[in-house]
Amino acid sequence: MSFALRALSTACLAVVLASCASSVAKPSASTTGAGWVAAANPHAVAAGLEVLRNGGSAVDAAIAVQVMLGLTEPQSSGIGGGAFLLVYDPSTRQVSAFNGRETAPAAAQADMFMSTADTTLPRASAVLSGRATGVPGVMRLLERAHGKFGRRPWAETFEPAIRLAGEGFEVSPRMARYLNGSYPQVQTADVRKLFARPDGTALQAGDRFRNPAYVSTLQTLATTGADALYEGPLAKQIVARTRAEPLGGAMTEADLANYTVEEVAPLCRIVWAHQVCVPPPPSSGIGVLQLLALLERTDIEQRGPNDPRAWLLFAQASRLMYSDRDRYVADPRFVDVPVSELLAPDYIASRARLIDRDVSVMPAAGEFLAGRVGDDATREAAGTSHFVISDASGMVVSMTTTVETYFGSGRTVGGFVLNNQMTDFSLNPRDGERPAANAVAGGKRPRSSMAPIVVLDLQGQFVAALGSPGGNAIPAYNGKTLLATLAWGMDLRSAVELPNLIARGGEVVAEKDKFAPGVVEQLAKLGLELRPPKGEESGLHGLWRQADGTMLGAADSRREGTVSSVVVGP
Repeated sequence: MSFALRALSTACLAVVLASCASSVAKPSASTTGAGWVAAANPHAVAAGLEVLRNGGSAVDAAIAVQVMLGLTEPQSSGIGGGAFLLVYDPSTRQVSAFNGRETAPAAAQADMFMSTADTTLPRASAVLSGRATGVPGVMRLLERAHGKFGRRPWAETFEPAIRLAGEGFEVSPRMARYLNGSYPQVQTADVRKLFARPDGTALQAGDRFRNPAYVSTLQTLATTGADALYEGPLAKQIVARTRAEPLGGAMTEADLANYTVEEVAPLCRIVWAHQVCVPPPPSSGIGVLQLLALLERTDIEQRGPNDPRAWLLFAQASRLMYSDRDRYVADPRFVDVPVSELLAPDYIASRARLIDRDVSVMPAAGEFLAGRVGDDATREAAGTSHFVISDASGMVVSMTTTVETYFGSGRTVGGFVLNNQMTDFSLNPRDGERPAANAVAGGKRPRSSMAPIVVLDLQGQFVAALGSPGGNAIPAYNGKTLLATLAWGMDLRSAVELPNLIARGGEVVAEKDKFAPGVVEQLAKLGLELRPPKGEESGLHGLWRQADGTMLGAADSRREGTVSSVVVGP
């Protein structure tokens, strides 16, 4: 691809998209076709397919998938958390982005996670505190998207999860593994009570789990709408639970009642002759775009997954991306985020020239904003899910959703866990004399590694949707998969299964046993020592429209996810 095409500006991209708008008639809901769901739990996939089979849109199915994940994968996401959502509309060939990230209570203070003027609270204490929970956003997000793209009644989308929560289901090995792990959240009284056997011990794989409290909550949400979570008895319970000791939070009923979802323009750039679209900050989608742009400036396209040099390039570009993301990405309503500057062709070219330097030299962030923003002390943890849905009309949803760490803050109400998203802020609000961009502030949304993706061709036609959980590794997981599909021409399933490598600062972790023979040894000779992975493994899920128009779905084998389709039509 020519340099001129690579350097197309945002304005040019807007012209490309605008020229395609409304050029295709919107298919009717009864058009015969296939609907697809890729998600992290088979029950969630089945719930989404049920809604699609009944004529629902991809957004209708997303509601069913999310509320089911809150039942069957509660360690990762739920109605007490937040999400970023992309929707591709085939009638306009446009992508809509919805920001349902949690917000800090209005009374939240920048130093709320400091134990002294110079010392942050121990992370476990911060996570388990009442201060850890932000105002949840996922139900308002789904309500907003349903109002724009829904076809079936809101209440209908809750039926599969209500039914299963009442009947019960067998606890999966993954859910049991986290319930019986050493995480501080699973030691709390709330989690031990909700996810317990009759004798009070933690649920085990194969046990039947019923959640009558969740049934009641979902029935109220189904009949009343998302307001049920933000006003009235359930809102009072959320506030009371977050204000309880230890370290009670500042959330009020007004914080819940005033929560709003942002519908924003997606951030799109052209890489390897495709339009890649992500949510703008505070999502880390900008990091994915920057990583791809850096790699496009190298010869990695002529290499492949068996070439050690390719992985060295990926690692070095990842370090550059993370150094910028960690300093500058935050809530743009509160701080200046230099989005255009970080993705400008001249800046990308200057940063790409650093890829070939000594691997022992850790890259610093680029200097923007006259040095007014310092490094921060954000420590993103695991506990997230991603799913992708396509309906028979061609509408596609790509959504990443989370309660932050496993089982959130370890506090529950109404049969679901409350998030600990406030600890996605920098616990220390300052770097010496300079403020951290991602410091706590009332009403602010914390930076997120979540980055759902939609890929289009240059005519605005849908090509792919994908994403992953994984805490701060999400940009690397997504970047690896897009590199393999867009540059190396691999099919989506093979790309998902490639080894994961995350290079951030001085640490490089990777799935060493998944590389081709000799790659790890050659990387060591090049100065790149790989350490075993820690934290959350990838959970990549995606759909890819192949050249013949058929859809290929992928579900990461590292998790319990599945991908399946259903024929929809008269």
